[in-house]
Amino acid sequence: MEPRGEKSGEADGVRVTPQLLKARSGEFALESILLLKLQGLGLADLGCLGECLGLEWLDLSGNALTQLGPLASLRQLAVLNVANNRLTGLEPLAACENLQSLNAAGNLLAGPGQLQCLAALRGLERLRLRDPLARLSNPLCASPSYWASVRELLPGLKVIDGERVSGRGSDFYQLCRDLDSSLRPSSGPGPGPRAVEAQPWVEPGYWESWPTRSSSILEEACRQFQDTLQECHDLDRQARDSLAQAEQVLSPAGATSFVF
Repeated sequence: MEPRGEKSGEADGVRVTPQLLKARSGEFALESILLLKLQGLGLADLGCLGECLGLEWLDLSGNALTQLGPLASLRQLAVLNVANNRLTGLEPLAACENLQSLNAAGNLLAGPGQLQCLAALRGLERLRLRDPLARLSNPLCASPSYWASVRELLPGLKVIDGERVSGRGSDFYQLCRDLDSSLRPSSGPGPGPRAVEAQPWVEPGYWESWPTRSSSILEEACRQFQDTLQECHDLDRQARDSLAQAEQVLSPAGATSFVF
């Protein structure tokens, strides 16, 4: 990994290199990488990440990124997590035509204008800009019109911040929001009984429907599972052989053998 750039008050940022990508993915060719977990590495420069043309699932959360330029070439990217970085814009993602799910909570997105670049992404169904459980948000989320602005700008979204806003289940979410509002303490005059503030029934994201993974990722997961299962069978066979040899060595001639 090659350091590059200095972050204010922190050590030099980390640049993405072919060596880093191959080490993290186990692949020899960058074009063959389908899934990458690069969270919490102190990344400040995405370097050659744009050469991973087959990439479908990418986690860049918890780094020091200020721009996403190299991601513009990732046309197959379906799931992207850039939470907890220093992004002020998402413009390069306009070219990620297959993007379905985006987590950009915990950045520096100031207004709805920073989301305009996502309007042409017809497949984008899930967007997260704030995460109460992780205490991550964006400046634009503080606006009273935040929810309505996002829905108007991106009408194709089905899930915003973990809550379903259209399709099956959206009525249930609205009912829960109305119920929570009705149970909040009254601000009117007079002492009166003090109501207990309603709390969510489940953690954020509990009801969220995740996008179906592409067949290539499922095939890779199945392959890894089969390899692991085969290793277990081999270890079991070796253990049985070792026990049988130990039994022959330890048992006196003519004695009754034990069955393991």
